[in-house]
Amino acid sequence: MPTTDRPPTCFITTAIPYVNARPHVGFAMELILADALARFERLRGRDVHLLTGTDENSLKNVRAAEAEGVATAALVDRNAAAFRGLQETLGLSFDDFLRTSADRRHREGVAALWRACAARGDLFRRTYRGRYCVGCEAFYADAELDEGRCPEHGSEPELVEEENYFFRLSRYAAPIREALESGALRVLPEHYRDEILAFLAGGLEDLSVSRSAARAGGWGIEVPGDPEQVIYVWFDALGNYVSALGYAEGDPDFERYWLKGQDRVHVIGKGITRFHAVYWPAILLSAGLPLPTTIAVHGYLTVDGRKIGKSLGNAIDPEALAARHGVDPLRWYLCRHFRAGRDGDFSEARLAVAHDAELADQLGNLLQRTLAMIARYYEGRVPGPAAGLGGPIEAATDAARRGVERAVDERRVDDACAAAWSLVELANKHVVERAPWRLAKERDDPACEALLATTLYELAEALRLAALLLGPVIPRAAATIRAHLGLGEAPIGAWDEETRFGGLRPGTTVTAGAPLFPKRER
Repeated sequence: MPTTDRPPTCFITTAIPYVNARPHVGFAMELILADALARFERLRGRDVHLLTGTDENSLKNVRAAEAEGVATAALVDRNAAAFRGLQETLGLSFDDFLRTSADRRHREGVAALWRACAARGDLFRRTYRGRYCVGCEAFYADAELDEGRCPEHGSEPELVEEENYFFRLSRYAAPIREALESGALRVLPEHYRDEILAFLAGGLEDLSVSRSAARAGGWGIEVPGDPEQVIYVWFDALGNYVSALGYAEGDPDFERYWLKGQDRVHVIGKGITRFHAVYWPAILLSAGLPLPTTIAVHGYLTVDGRKIGKSLGNAIDPEALAARHGVDPLRWYLCRHFRAGRDGDFSEARLAVAHDAELADQLGNLLQRTLAMIARYYEGRVPGPAAGLGGPIEAATDAARRGVERAVDERRVDDACAAAWSLVELANKHVVERAPWRLAKERDDPACEALLATTLYELAEALRLAALLLGPVIPRAAATIRAHLGLGEAPIGAWDEETRFGGLRPGTTVTAGAPLFPKRER
């Protein structure tokens, strides 16, 4: 990392969802993944700015309002509030929430972005005829359709013909390819980068970037100087990544997190990779702005093999899931049990198993047993370890820390969970192998007493380290573990020191409490 007077920056965003309906668990996963990455980076001492929001200027939202018989503004206000409410429901730590229809920063920022592209000579008008999927808010070539239907939604696109503004996307194939091949723009996992490179190899066609105001129902951001056209929802929505930072106003946040930022990370679902890895970089290049540094792609959540979607009728309410299973168990299941970039089938039954078999039986039980033994054998104070008796936990600590760091650098939250969880598994194995309760029966023997004290110190220290490394994924449980260990909040920016074995001071008073993850009747 570069040496500066201020900590290096990390700007992390989610995609912004349409608000034609309430949020579902598929988008909840994206929010949680981005939040976990932001928390990891804060622990490492980085200046993090986490952004999310809602995509409100779409024809999809207009159609949904018409179907309900309500004003578009009323529908988007109601559903945007539900998305905003996920901050509390899911334990999220975002720094900003941008609504594209209601935020002045966005309207002015998108207009400024449009004018910058126009000044480069990259916008022009022509008549276009094509098949348009309202669900995707995108035109499809016949060859891209699946037996005449949208490959994402299974619906038959509408045939649309109108005069629109176009963006000279074809100018930017070479610099985008160079950025991808050089690693200046990372698309992770890499098989998605390969897909984008294959797409670029087929050549780029200029992109329609406006819609008639009449067809959009007068909803959207007006094209500067042309009230008969509104800006295409994807040009509009992608612009939120800079408009939220005050691009139009030249805000210091824009300079800090975008113009001079070290990391600009977009966390997105695989269905919109092309928009983020081709269209958005081209718009930025046209406007003379830096590209994102990383596009971290996750797969779809499915139910019985079918993508979860509001329009598909199989949406699952994340608020109800969190109420039934708990916030941290839901976060853990979505982060740990779905491979980065791959689709995964969601199951409440498997969520319950993750709660009981992992969080309750392994982490919760380890905490309860360790605290109980320290209370019983050492009056609730952490014993000091004896020199030369250290076991496998100390030896494994560095590998766990490095595993978490590598995973976070590669934006693989599932692998970060696995690396951190290795300490929990090892500590539970250590309990069985050392059997402290048997050592306690032979405490008159100085060797047994030394080994007992060392073992309980190691277990308490494993819990401290696990709480630190798992904290970005299960923040509430991690805070509870630290409180039981007599510790305050995890220090920010002291990653190297805090992830070393031996950070828990002997003599620290610990307190027992209720089970960390109580099992419930299902």
